[in-house]
This record gives sequence, structure tokens and C-alpha cells, in this order.
Amino acid sequence: MLPFKLVYSDDYYLPIGAHVFPAEKYRRIHQRLLKTRVADPSDFPEPSPASDEDILLVHTPEYVRKLKTGTLSPREELQMEVPYSPELVRAFYLAAGGSISAGQSALKDKLAFNIGGGFHHAFPDHGEGFCVIHDVAVAIRRMQKDGKIRHAMTVDCDVHQGNGTAAIFSSAHAGAAPAGMGGLPSAFFAPSSGAQSLKSGGIKSESDTGGDVFTISLHQQNNYPAIKPPSSIDVNLADGVGDDDYLHWLDNALSSGLRQFTPELLCYVAGADPYREDQLGGLSLTIEGLKKRDELVFRVARARHIPVMVTYAGGYAHQVEDTVTIHCNTVVAAKEMFGKFA
Repeated sequence: MLPFKLVYSDDYYLPIGAHVFPAEKYRRIHQRLLKTRVADPSDFPEPSPASDEDILLVHTPEYVRKLKTGTLSPREELQMEVPYSPELVRAFYLAAGGSISAGQSALKDKLAFNIGGGFHHAFPDHGEGFCVIHDVAVAIRRMQKDGKIRHAMTVDCDVHQGNGTAAIFSSAHAGAAPAGMGGLPSAFFAPSSGAQSLKSGGIKSESDTGGDVFTISLHQQNNYPAIKPPSSIDVNLADGVGDDDYLHWLDNALSSGLRQFTPELLCYVAGADPYREDQLGGLSLTIEGLKKRDELVFRVARARHIPVMVTYAGGYAHQVEDTVTIHCNTVVAAKEMFGKFA
């Protein structure tokens, strides 16, 4: 038995037909973790769907009405990039419930996974980029409403910028002047005046920490979305960045963010698509490098006694089994890191 929970349901499967998003990956992850004995059946509690009240903590009443009644416009359906159906909406409600459950478990056990979720392109009033409901934002707002946390941090390591996350939590940096950060060692990594573009990648920081959620996004600059709303810290990576440079930038962003902000929960969006064989990515990380990424996030959070909720977001490798391996390795990294301290 693991010292943390892996929230999962077979009903996470998205009914989207033939699609670049591998809807079967959640079931394959569950099966692989059991087959390799990384986890056993008791480690996988089943979630309940989020309620309308939960979803409305983030999404607008009009958008929720359209989702529930199937009255999205053709343009709105096209923007989601997945075919609308009532079954699809139910799957997203369930994923949001899974992130609520994982967040609550993380506060008790120091760490928890939603073997799904991470739908970071969803906005309050519309869906985008395969994302219909922003499960991470719903989980944060529900836990804040329940008085379980006041401050949270999102660390988004999907290859695509978390534009929905940035927009939803924009009050965390509204009105702040952009600041640039140079390629200094993490001990000296702090905001400086004026934006700066760097050869290996650029980091822009919004230094106001008056909000209740601090957002970090580490992503490929020349990739979706075309318009990137400002996160608290955006790490704009150049095409082709590999393991070592990626880990350097992630370390710097975490160090800077945690100097500016003290969260009671860290929501880690562990996308598999920075992988060098990903169909929708242009970075060059290896499977081993992605596991080191996970280890770094877990090590930093554990050292500061910050509970971590993990969601999976994207992953579009040419071989679906590579995506499954990357996501399973995140659980392996957590087991290696937190199993010693159970």
C-alpha cells in the first residue's frame, strides 16, 4: 500500500473517438501501475463527480448551462477541440471531482494524485485545447471555500502554457509590472527591473503576490496557445530545450516562486508532452529527464513541507506506451521520494 492515494475511475475515459488525445491513457496507467506492483487496488479510491456548485466556483453560470443543455454554439464546440456530448461533460465533472478528492487527500497525506485532470486550458466562460472544465481551479476554490487552505501554488510542466490557469487566477498578479529574470544560479534568482529575453529561454515574473494563488508555467514559447495570459511566473522555453536546461529553469522558477509566496498546497500539472517524441511538443526531454523533473518538484515541496496534488494534463507521444510510462514514472518518483517518510 502506498503512503498516498491515486484517485481514479474507469469513467475518466473521454468519449472523443479517434483523436490525438489518447483517451485510453488513464486506463492504461491504472493497469500498468497494478501490473508492475507499483500500486495495489486499495491505493485507487474512486471519486464522486463535482457538483454544479463546485463548478460554479470557477465557471460562469451561462457556460455551465450550455454544457448541461448541449447548447454550445458551433464556434464554442470547435474551440474545445473535442466533440461535445453529455458523456463528455460527465467525464469532466468526474475529473473535477477527482481533483477535489486528490487535493483533500494531499492535505492529509502530504501527497495525492488524480490519475487524470490537469485541464489547464479551460477558461471560466469557455473550453479550449481539449479542456472543458478546469479541474485544478475547481479543486483549489472548493478547498478555499471549505476553509482547508487559503493559498495555493500551481506548477504547470505541460509543454503548453496554462492559459486558463493564468486567466482564472489573474488577481494574483493583476496590475503588477512585468519583471525579467536572468540565467543566474537559483540562489541569486530574483526579479529585476525590466523584461529580459534570454537565448535559452525567457522568464517573465509578475512580482505582486497579493493574490491567493501563485501560478508558475514552464512551457515551450513557440507553441499553443498563441496568446499567453501572464502567469505569476512564465518560463518561455526555446524550441529543442533538453533535460539539463529544463531542470535548471524549473529549479530557478520554483526557487523564485517560493521566495515570493508561501502556499499551503502545491498543484503540480505533470504533463508528459515535453517528451522529445511528442506529436504536439517541440522540446527534447527524455523519459529519464521527465522523471528527474518529477523528483525535483517533489523534493522541493517535501523540503518545505508543502502538500502536493498531482494531475496529468497532456501527453501525445507517437507511441502511447511512452506517454503511459512517463505518467507512471511520476508515481514511481513519488513512491521513491515519499515512501521513505511514510
